[in-house]
Formats: sequence, structure tokens, C-alpha cells
Amino acid sequence: MAEIILRDIEKYFGAVYVIRKLNLTIKHREFVVLLGPSGCGKTTTLRAVAGLEDVDSGDILIDGKPVQQLEAGDRDIAFVFQLFALYPHLTAYENIAFPLRATSESKASVEAKVRAVAKSLQIEHLLGKRPSALAGGDMQRVAIGRALVRRPKAMLMDEPMGALDAKLREEMRTELKRLHLENESTTVYVTHDQVEAMSLADRIAIMNEGVLQQVGTPDDVYHRPANLFVAQFVGSPVMNIAAANVKADGSRSLLALGKGAAPFEFPKSLIRHLSDAKANDLTVGIRPEGVLVSQTETAGYVPVTAHLIEPLGAYDIVDLKVGAQLVRARTASGYVSKVGARVWARLDPAQTHFFDTRTTDSLRIRLVDGAH
Repeated sequence: MAEIILRDIEKYFGAVYVIRKLNLTIKHREFVVLLGPSGCGKTTTLRAVAGLEDVDSGDILIDGKPVQQLEAGDRDIAFVFQLFALYPHLTAYENIAFPLRATSESKASVEAKVRAVAKSLQIEHLLGKRPSALAGGDMQRVAIGRALVRRPKAMLMDEPMGALDAKLREEMRTELKRLHLENESTTVYVTHDQVEAMSLADRIAIMNEGVLQQVGTPDDVYHRPANLFVAQFVGSPVMNIAAANVKADGSRSLLALGKGAAPFEFPKSLIRHLSDAKANDLTVGIRPEGVLVSQTETAGYVPVTAHLIEPLGAYDIVDLKVGAQLVRARTASGYVSKVGARVWARLDPAQTHFFDTRTTDSLRIRLVDGAH
């Protein structure tokens, strides 16, 4: 078992409050990604679990036992750094074998374990080479092999793909997921890259300014963001965010994005939901795929103008001018012919999010398209 529990963790660097009352449980065999911008406290949290940073208050438990007083080497945790941290004078084989030899394992045992790890990482042909002769992706594989070889209770990874190019990062994401499933280890992974987080994690813990914003599956944080920060940090392109006002109109609600903009139709139930939520100022969020576009005038759609078209191969991102507001839509490639073209758009009620402007929290209103 390797369950990690962080309970009311606080950390200061001088007067800077880096981790603020953090509570998080990482289950046995779970792959959890700590995601957030630079300086949000995610790496400090990881280093605290590893024993490389002391915490000012709170408890860190591994398998139910407090470990704050244990040295890093006594926590049975492996740490993979961003910049490989390999011994330059040792071969790949010797780098991987190092932690086993440090505990005086037998030569036969070291040989068997190193060969097994090298096979799983597909680096058997590199074992005789020194780091200076290896490419960046291969060096990272060796670093991961050194961490895996002694079968630690948990693997901690601090942006291990940050120094790799885009193609290698894609390959390594696949490798890391496969290794996690094969080794059944508890893994905590730090990154600021939401694509990595979405593709690797069983659950994502999103942090900002030392505060845990939301913990959930990739589907949860993408489709049900807890607040405006999560809504805009997760997803590429980012979610459209705009101040809005809503009024009743017979059997429907009308939602306008600023003054002078033609209002979008929404189910009548939206008025009731907003009244129940007691939100005075409303902010609306919708991802580009939730902005529906038609080339012809269509019932329920409002006329808009294409302001900018960003071709991305399989699809386009089109900036639409809705009054004074720009709204990004995802369309089929070439669907909107040119900048300045007149098209029609609507916001899919089922994909629209509603936030309290003052608190930035989600109002947790979920509509069904066409419902009244």
C-alpha cells in the first residue's frame, strides 16, 4: 500500500505564504497530477512529500504513518527531477544500479533488476553509454529507470518532460502511462502543462497561489470547473468568459453578452436557477466547441461576424464578433470562408457555465438544451 495523505499543510518562505491549508488524499496506485501556473506551490508540495522541504504545520502521512520527522531517504519514495540529475561519469547501467548498490544488494539481484527495468523502458541498447552520449528523452528514461528499479512505495515527478521537445514529450506521455499501469505504483506528477495533466492523470489537483482550487478526474475539471480560474486554466483554446445579463421573455430566457449584442436564447428554467443561486453579477463561460455556428440564417441563432480565423488542420478556431464581445468558436476546417464573413451562432445551453462574478465560484447550473 502507498496512500499519501496531506492534512492542513502550510508552508512559508519568509513572509510568503506558499502552501495554504492544503488537504489532499492520493490513493494507492493512483496517478495524481498537481497542475498550476509557475509559483502556485505545486513543486513545494511535491518536495514536502519527498522530505526535501519542511512544512510549517500540518501532517503528511504515508500508509497512515506521519513522516514529517523522517529524512527523505527513509520515506521509501523515488523522485524524478526535470533536469535528469544523472551521474555524468557513470554509464546508464551504473546510474540505474546506483540505488541498489547503495543498499548492498547482491550482484545477481542488481543485474536482474536493472535489466528488467531497462527492458520495460526500452533502453537495453543504451546501458553501456554515458549520459553525454544520450539524447534528452533517453536520459529521462534512465532517470526514471533509476527511480523505478528499487520498487519504491511512490513515484514523485517534478516536470520530468519540461526539457524535452514536443515530439519526445508525446512519446514520453505514452511511456509514463504504460509504466504506471505496469508497475502499479502511486504516482504524483507536477506540471504546468494542462495537456500532460489531462492525458496522464487519474485525478488532477489544480493549485493557484498556494490554494487547492479543485480535485477531480480530467472529465470533471474540464466539463465541471469549480471556479473561473479552473475554467480558464484547463482547456486549449481557453474557455470564453464574459459578463452577461439575463431576462425572461415568455417561454424562454434571453442572455446578452454586454450592451448592444443580440441576445442568445436559453431555456426558461435559467431564470429560476439564477434566482435560486442569488447571484447578483453573472459571468458566463463556454468552451469554443459549445459555440455552434451556421452558414445560413437559422432559428435560435444570432447574426455575427468572423473577426479572425485560426486554421489548425483538422479544425479552425474562429473569433466571432458578438456586439463588442469576441467569442471563439471551433468549426470544421474551412467552414467559415473568410474574415468578415457573416454567419450565425448560438451558445449551447448544455455546455454553458455560470459563475458568480464576485466570488468567481461556479453556480453549478446545468441546463439541458431545449429544456423549459
